[in-house]
Amino acid sequence: MTAGRIPVGAPVSRRRAILALGSVLALRGSAAWAQSSSMPRVAYLSGASRADTAETFESFLEGLRERAYVQGRTFVLDARWGDYSPERVLKLLGEIAALQPAVIVTHGGAVRPVSRLSPPLPVVYMQSGDPVEAGFADSYARPGRNSTGVSLLALDLIAKRMEILGQIVPKARRVAFLANPEHPGEQRELAASRAAAEQLRIEVSYHQARNPAELDTAMGAVAAARPDAAMVFPDTLMLGQRQALAAFFIKQRIPSATGWASFAEGGHLFSYGPNVPAAWRRLAAFVDRILRGARPGDLPIELPSVIELVLNRRTATAMNLVLSPALLLRADRVID
Repeated sequence: MTAGRIPVGAPVSRRRAILALGSVLALRGSAAWAQSSSMPRVAYLSGASRADTAETFESFLEGLRERAYVQGRTFVLDARWGDYSPERVLKLLGEIAALQPAVIVTHGGAVRPVSRLSPPLPVVYMQSGDPVEAGFADSYARPGRNSTGVSLLALDLIAKRMEILGQIVPKARRVAFLANPEHPGEQRELAASRAAAEQLRIEVSYHQARNPAELDTAMGAVAAARPDAAMVFPDTLMLGQRQALAAFFIKQRIPSATGWASFAEGGHLFSYGPNVPAAWRRLAAFVDRILRGARPGDLPIELPSVIELVLNRRTATAMNLVLSPALLLRADRVID
């Protein structure tokens, strides 16, 4: 029998039952459509890959669940990954804009194209650098531009990071800074790092890299400088090359420190800085307020509130460095 067709010879009672069942199914279908169409739509657009953002994406969803948002029941989620392709990001952004979501959550290389949507849509972002310098906000207190979010540029943590480096490598007198000069806020981070080094009477060499090719050249310059330690300014470029950088520093026996735990997990000596998954959970609070009627541009940009120290004891052992019991007790995580 063809699906959906009532057999001609069927008894009247059976024909009525089939018609009634069809009506019920149709009503259920229309009700489900009405429910989904009335639920707020949240879009997520990443310039990176699904695998590289799995932890932070799940942290964001966890933050929503903590605020009683249930995917498919209280909100609709549209998630897209650009896989490091600017062309793919633009294509996916067109698809998302056509859906007219209540808010777009984004980060990394996708923030700029999302912020340039016309007409604009509400945006919540995770920004590794300075959103004001990047042109995404008018100020931290009143960002405007129909967008807001969290910045991971925690300059007040740099002095402590340098202090921890000095505890692990007490004879360090020369430190190499490795940074992407195109990262918004990099000059402020450099100034704060120089000031911290000066307080500790540490000599600094500064090495720039805008892309992987320049990073190879910068690593050669670092090796030639023979510093006692290195400080990597975290951004998307350095994050993508964190394992190659860690292998280089271990081979050169140069202890390396940075601000995000994923670097320590990738082989760097230690990280001291924002707990990135916790910052992503915090983004859910912005989404919640926007869905309740707040204007993104009126919500102040926040700095991370959860800070962590992650030590890589395996790397320390490979470099014949001793991690003191006090430092190990203080660490939030120790990688063996």
